[in-house]
Amino acid sequence: MYDMPEEIDVQADGSLRIITLNRPDALNAVNDGLHTGLARLWPQLSEDRGARAAVLTGAGKAFSAGGDFTYLAELAKDDELRAKTIAHGREIVLGMARCRVPVVTAVNGPAVGLGCSLVSLSDMVYMAETAYLADPHVQVGLVAADGGPVTWPLHTSLLLAKEYALTGARISAERAREIGLANHVVADPLAEAMACAKRISEQPQQAVEATKRLLNLHLERAVLATLDFAMSAEHQSFSTDDFQDNIAKLTAKKS
Repeated sequence: MYDMPEEIDVQADGSLRIITLNRPDALNAVNDGLHTGLARLWPQLSEDRGARAAVLTGAGKAFSAGGDFTYLAELAKDDELRAKTIAHGREIVLGMARCRVPVVTAVNGPAVGLGCSLVSLSDMVYMAETAYLADPHVQVGLVAADGGPVTWPLHTSLLLAKEYALTGARISAERAREIGLANHVVADPLAEAMACAKRISEQPQQAVEATKRLLNLHLERAVLATLDFAMSAEHQSFSTDDFQDNIAKLTAKKS
C-alpha cells in the first residue's frame, strides 16, 4: 500500500497501520534498503488520510539489532552512499517528529542503534520483558547523529543520557521504563501496542493530531537545535581511523 522496499512491511487494519521492520533473518539490522525506506515512510504515513494511528514493530526475535556490519563497511568506503545515508538520517528524525499519525511502538526484542532511535522518536512505547535498548554508535567510533543523544535528554535526565550514549551500555526494559524511555513493560508488546493504537484511533481525530503536534513541537525544536551539528559530526566520524579499524574488526568476525 506504500512505496516501500521489502525490508519494511506496511499493512492496514481499518484506520490502523501496522509497520514491521522486515529483515528477521538479520535481526532487522539496518541496511541501505531499510534506512532508505524509513526516510520515505513517515511522509507517506502522514499523507495517508485513512490512517488514524500506527504500530511499529520488528519481525522475528528483534526490533532492530542496529547497523548491518556490511552496510557500515560500505559507508566507510562510498562517499556517495554516505552522503545519502546522512541526508536520510535527517529525514527519519524530522519525519518522525513531524508525522501527523500517532506511532505506538512494540519493542519485541533488542532495539539497538537506529532501532533505539526509532523507539525514542515514538509517541508511546511498549517493551517486552526481555527486550533492551542500546546506542553503541560511540563504541564503533561514530557520532550518534540520529540516535539517543538527540532525543534522550527530553525523556530522561541529561546525566543518564550522557551515561548511556557515551558507554553504549544496554538499558533493560524495566530500567527504560523507570527512567522514562518506555511507557510499559509487558508480556506481549504487540498486542498491547495494537490495543493502545486502537484506543487512540477512536478519539476525535483533530484533537489527537493537534495535541500530538503540540507536544512534538518541544521535540522538534530540540532536534533542530542539534541535528545539523550531529549530522556533520557523524559524517566526519565515518572517516576516522577509529571507525575504520572497528568496522574492519567487526566484519572480519562476521565472516
